[in-house]
Amino acid sequence: MISWLFLAVSLWGAAFTWNAIFPNPRGMRRSMLSFAAGWLTSELALHHVAWQAIATAVFALLGAFDSWPGQLGLAITLVSWGGLGFAQFRASQAANIVERSLAEAFGAESLDALAPELASRLSGLEWRRVVQPFPIRSALVERTRDVVYGRARGIDLTLDVYRHRDHPTGCPVLFQIHGGGWIGGRKDDQALPLMYQLADHGWVCVSANYRLSPHATFPEHLVDVKRALAWTREHIADYGGDPAFVVVTGGSAGGHLASLVALTQNDASFQPGFESADTSVRGCVPFYGVYDFLDRSGAWQHSGLRSILERHVMKGAPDEIPERWEEASPISHVHEDAPPFFVIHGDADSLVPVGDARAFVKALREKSREPVAYAELPGAQHAFEIFPSLRTLRVNQGVERFLSILRSRWIAAGPNPEATRPTPRVLH
Repeated sequence: MISWLFLAVSLWGAAFTWNAIFPNPRGMRRSMLSFAAGWLTSELALHHVAWQAIATAVFALLGAFDSWPGQLGLAITLVSWGGLGFAQFRASQAANIVERSLAEAFGAESLDALAPELASRLSGLEWRRVVQPFPIRSALVERTRDVVYGRARGIDLTLDVYRHRDHPTGCPVLFQIHGGGWIGGRKDDQALPLMYQLADHGWVCVSANYRLSPHATFPEHLVDVKRALAWTREHIADYGGDPAFVVVTGGSAGGHLASLVALTQNDASFQPGFESADTSVRGCVPFYGVYDFLDRSGAWQHSGLRSILERHVMKGAPDEIPERWEEASPISHVHEDAPPFFVIHGDADSLVPVGDARAFVKALREKSREPVAYAELPGAQHAFEIFPSLRTLRVNQGVERFLSILRSRWIAAGPNPEATRPTPRVLH
């Protein structure tokens, strides 16, 4: 009996390993299951090996290998561990991929031309966080919670501010937009590794809630995050931030909104009641975002995403409200004055296909006069960087380098923030 139980457990573990390496993006339900099963497996591969090794030792003491089902289970387990080792190897390649993408965007020499105060803050990999990813926090960072930045339909809209406990001033600012399919998510459950890393290194980070569907209809999500950005530029100096240097990031739906924020700077049509507010940003780092609601590249492998958008987010089909679907697509807003971008996507993403990111990067590189970096990560699932892992920390190191390059260029240029305020662009 114990041998058959071990065989069943081995097959179960091997199924998770197989899915982590070969995710299934076909069909909405299958893609969701593939994501749920593969996300933790691919990011915590060696942790899975460790607990499986302990379980295997227990089964061995109980005599599971005395008959052929147990012996077959052991063979399957060893092969599965090989697969997990391969998944970990792919995660370790993130550093080289990110470095290559930055060199292609800026030139190899630009990577070393950092302002001394920024270069000194870049640090090596914290292996302790790889081994023990939870809890996600830093003793050097303080968080101010639930600051009200606006009000909509009788509801307070709030944000959190992360900064170093030493309270330095004139710090560059990261504005983070959470994901969750436009219908879920919170300001305090995503991008924590990146925000704590940057705040630890002298940045001020802001993470905002916004109205969610189905109660909210696009562009209300975008209006809210722009209002939060306007609040940030107006008040962040009170928290030690530099209002003249704000960059935007976000994952999934947050990556979509972050891209729209960067490409529609100061567009009054998305700023009702605060039309004159400055909502410009110095750069954008979208993670695994959705960039074309109309899927003109044909990257989407099923209709699940379109169904969510049509029923809950847009409240209408593309042929009923084509202008709104067009304006909701970041790829439709690409223009030559777009700020620098660093687009990050995993090639194993079963929720948002990597082809969408490829088409967006191609459009940016064809039109934008600013650098466009693109890191396509082998084996990375959707939401891979929500908690610390080897891949997460390597990618976040690269993101900090990208942002430090932008900050260094800005310092060297010595711009006048008012003189460089972007001209709003309206989609027709």
